[in-house]
Amino acid sequence: MSDTNKRKGILLIILAALFFSLMATTVKSVNEFPLIQKVFFRNFIGVMILSFYVVRDKNILKVKNKKLMAGRCTFGLIGVFLYYWSLSLLNLSEAVVINKLSPFFVIILGGVFLKEKIRPSQFIAVFVALAGIVVLLRPQMNVDIFPALIGLIGAIAAAGAYTIIRELRHTDGPMTIVFYFCLSSTIITGPLMMGQFVVPTLKELMLLCLIGVFALIAQLLMTNAYRYAPASQLSIYTYMNIIFSTLWGVVFWSESLTTTFLLGAGLIIFAGFINFYSATRNMG
Repeated sequence: MSDTNKRKGILLIILAALFFSLMATTVKSVNEFPLIQKVFFRNFIGVMILSFYVVRDKNILKVKNKKLMAGRCTFGLIGVFLYYWSLSLLNLSEAVVINKLSPFFVIILGGVFLKEKIRPSQFIAVFVALAGIVVLLRPQMNVDIFPALIGLIGAIAAAGAYTIIRELRHTDGPMTIVFYFCLSSTIITGPLMMGQFVVPTLKELMLLCLIGVFALIAQLLMTNAYRYAPASQLSIYTYMNIIFSTLWGVVFWSESLTTTFLLGAGLIIFAGFINFYSATRNMG
């Protein structure tokens, strides 16, 4: 792998983190809309845009492993639903930090279901990440931790989807995986949305559409980043999402950066660095 390709991969993954943070910010900016409506627009816009690719390449419609595809779509939809719910209940920065726990749950799920070897350093990374979430949750009898638990379960569901993708990628391409996730989520959420649909103004409609646009751009940037460099070389840069989201939270909602948040987020980012260092050292 050349240095030029590595730099391209790093740039693309940082841009992906930026657009994921913009997606989360946009989701939070339309809190007055039903959760199911936001999830619908996130996927419907993706279907509309990806349909242009499908017209040009019908092979995208071919699914080789239907069971794994169904599992990926199911866990993915649950993960998005709970993540968006947590965004409406928590500060933007807190919801994003909790969602970034998913890579550590992937380590656990990969070891259990895919029989992947978990290195000692990865165990340490998982332990540090869990310590970070304990600090963030601030578990006291007089504190309602329900919103954070929603985000935590969402991160576990997302990890389930990512774990399935690790196996699914051996039989089906990334465009096929993304297209069927967006399509199945649109089909499921569409009818459920009708009973509580809120008619948006033009500005609100644009924001709802931007949720899908930002999400799709982020996914495509991330997919292309891994063409230039392996995931192990890029994983640490995905945590830029936390930095971007924290900035948007301060700018748009005047969110305060508490000591517990900074400590908890710092531990989770440090755990990400441990995992990154472990993967790059193992490659060497």
